[in-house]
Amino acid sequence: MAGPRRIVATACIAVAALTLGACGSSSPELVVADNVTRAVVQVDEHPEAAASLRNASFRLGAAMLAANPNDNSVTSPVSALYALSMLRAGAATTTAAEMDEVLGFPAAHRDEAMNALLGLWEQYDGDPGSVDEDNPPSAPLLHLANGIFIDEGQPVGAEFLQTLAVQYGSGVYQVDYSDRSTAEAINSWINENTGGRIEEAPVDYDPDTRLSLLNTVYLAAAWQTPFDPADTASGSFTLADGGVIETDMMRQVALANYASGDGWTALDLPYNDGFYLRLVLPDEGESPVLNANQLADVRVGMESGAQAEVALVLPKWDHTYRQDLLVLLRGMGLTETLGTAPDFGPISPGLFVSGAAQEANITVAEKGTIAAAVTQIDMAESGLAMPDIELVLDRPFQYQIIHGETGMPLFLGTVMDPR
Repeated sequence: MAGPRRIVATACIAVAALTLGACGSSSPELVVADNVTRAVVQVDEHPEAAASLRNASFRLGAAMLAANPNDNSVTSPVSALYALSMLRAGAATTTAAEMDEVLGFPAAHRDEAMNALLGLWEQYDGDPGSVDEDNPPSAPLLHLANGIFIDEGQPVGAEFLQTLAVQYGSGVYQVDYSDRSTAEAINSWINENTGGRIEEAPVDYDPDTRLSLLNTVYLAAAWQTPFDPADTASGSFTLADGGVIETDMMRQVALANYASGDGWTALDLPYNDGFYLRLVLPDEGESPVLNANQLADVRVGMESGAQAEVALVLPKWDHTYRQDLLVLLRGMGLTETLGTAPDFGPISPGLFVSGAAQEANITVAEKGTIAAAVTQIDMAESGLAMPDIELVLDRPFQYQIIHGETGMPLFLGTVMDPR
């Protein structure tokens, strides 16, 4: 494996045999691979790896929904999967093994399969900024973007950079994290690639950051058969606690794939060109937050569903959701990966994941659907010895202000709710 090299903001980058044709400037500049283009890979070349990635995305999605089961949630498992796959490309030894086991990544051809999926979706690519969100396009627009923001002077492994260029088509941006304007540059990149639906990074800016992995997903699609606004009227919606509210309900008779199974009934409401909104209604009294096995049951059941005319009554909704992925992924079992001493040597020695989060939003109305998401994974460089003990004050605690010489307690208190 080629060793890491140092990136210098004021000079063009050369990484081993991979020459990156751009020079640094006062604003972030996209570094693109010179004479290295993204590989062309077909999904059917690696069907087992693609199937594993599909299953991994549902596993991630189940965990993301379960984190706050009583909230309105909108997540993008695909966005999280892309960001984590880029992180996995820079993992080694036991960290790599843990990521594969916990996330269900394929044993081989992970990066090639991710590349193939990205290539498959490129036929729907377009500029999110061109979309009139009041009139979603009849031809679905699906825009994915991967971006790597690297601190100037941070050593980064050549093979890692080449994998990003060849398999993820990922741009690399040189920035100065000590300069607050870097936050504005990252926010601008996110804003542009989400059509303005997400304006700020989901991870708080930290000048100690050395590298950020970002993925955005933007979708705009009109229904194959739009709902007639004249049929939209107030209707009752029963909440999980049994309360009843009134909200705008859309109505139409939809010809769609329909099936039911153990504890669920589902409908695939079509957009154009093979996209659809899968609506899954749990049995009365059951939670709509399904685990990975239940999601697999729905997927298999819908694969053998039948076309049916269904009198559909569907509420309109417009939701935004932000989620801390560090807590969630640690809970899934990524303890070493997200701990203080992981092995991300192929990226740069001494790096650890300092932050990970996703923000997503969705608008569903009579004409169609607009949705966007950004997933961000930040990495910092450890400059201190790893601690022996971690103390997390995440429950009620006492505090004392002591005069050192006398030991007298000047203040005593408790924190029961820090809000």
